[in-house]
Amino acid sequence: MENRISVKVSSRYQIAVPRQARKRLNIHSGDRLLVDIQEGMIVLLPQPQRYTNAIAGLHKEIWKDVDVQSYLDREREAWKVSPSD
Repeated sequence: MENRISVKVSSRYQIAVPRQARKRLNIHSGDRLLVDIQEGMIVLLPQPQRYTNAIAGLHKEIWKDVDVQSYLDREREAWKVSPSD
């Protein structure tokens, strides 16, 4: 890990987000953070105001060479066929 900064846990189990981290992540007073526990580490992530905007465009490379409309049409046709047919 680069740029490690030490913070102290208060008697109320609180920590202050260091200025360097706030500036780099554009975190402001009143913002919400997500707490993620990964392999013995606590990871703080800015909580998006709208999750749909935050995930828009993810994994678009999966659909790069796929005719999306054709794929959807095939899937919809498969829904019409029951397993007993």
